[in-house]
Amino acid sequence: MITIKETHKLIHQDMENWSLHLMNFVDDFRYYKDFSAVAEGFAIQDNKFDPLLASCVEYLCDELNLDWPEWTTDVPVCKKPFFVSGVENLKAMAVLQSPLTFRIRKIFVLENFLARC
Repeated sequence: MITIKETHKLIHQDMENWSLHLMNFVDDFRYYKDFSAVAEGFAIQDNKFDPLLASCVEYLCDELNLDWPEWTTDVPVCKKPFFVSGVENLKAMAVLQSPLTFRIRKIFVLENFLARC
């Protein structure tokens, strides 16, 4: 089982493949449904991917009817809005579709961001 702390480390070591590391965590968390994977937070390193990870943890906890880990409240909001898709034409749609756990940190994703086939 991959933890959010391990995922954070992998993402910051390999930023080019950040989405692969994130989705591996998402798959594991949804499969194991084990709060211990998110119980321990990570040291804040940046103002983009750290808020994204915290928002994902909160979203996944909501999905599984788990309380959010306390450490997520210490993760700051992005300084500038972060549109994860990076596609200019999708920005308006991302603003409309982003779940609250993302929007409160100025992160904008499409509704299928954490969906897996």
